[in-house]
Amino acid sequence: MKPINYLFIILPIVCFTATHAQQKSKSTPAQALQWLKEGNIRFAKGQSAKPHQDVNRLKEVAQGQNPFATIVGCSDSRVPNEIIFDQGLGDLFIVRTAGQVSTFASWGSIEFAEEILGTNLIVVMGHTKCGAVTAAVNLPEVPGHIVTLINAIKPAVEKAREKKPDHLVDESIRENVRMQVQQLKDLEPVLAKRVREGSLMIIGAVYDLNTGLVEFFE
Repeated sequence: MKPINYLFIILPIVCFTATHAQQKSKSTPAQALQWLKEGNIRFAKGQSAKPHQDVNRLKEVAQGQNPFATIVGCSDSRVPNEIIFDQGLGDLFIVRTAGQVSTFASWGSIEFAEEILGTNLIVVMGHTKCGAVTAAVNLPEVPGHIVTLINAIKPAVEKAREKKPDHLVDESIRENVRMQVQQLKDLEPVLAKRVREGSLMIIGAVYDLNTGLVEFFE
């Protein structure tokens, strides 16, 4: 049996990474954030422009993607990211789980978006009336693997409880976002390094199901 020439396996991957790294978005984190804010205002006012949603854009992104922001959001069906930010095909890289809880697969996806696709803005976005957070606040037990989500959110609930808020679920939703933002900022070796360099912005936000508006945290 002939020995395997690993160079032919590794070289294409290296070339792929290098090529895409060169295609990093030219927008700054501040510009990307402004585009999200403007799009959300259009949506909330019922004035969505629905950009990048035609056949020409479909053909364009079939050749490659260059999203300008990564959204780490909840899987809730009432929070479709491209719609509420009035964006289109290839504009946003989306990572969604219930309660926007991140683990290894999510972290790898987020790092891929930053390192390979060039997004320099990550928005961790919770939303009002979040079922996962509500369960972490109110339910002592949940079935199956749902418990892993609830256990990941409970530290935020306890931290919110210390503040003795009037609405524990609402404060827990916000605290959950804050803790997840910090988790990503501290995530070595990729994201934490980029944050220290100043090339990556990671911020939190909460989407209001009633108004359609996104509140971005400072």
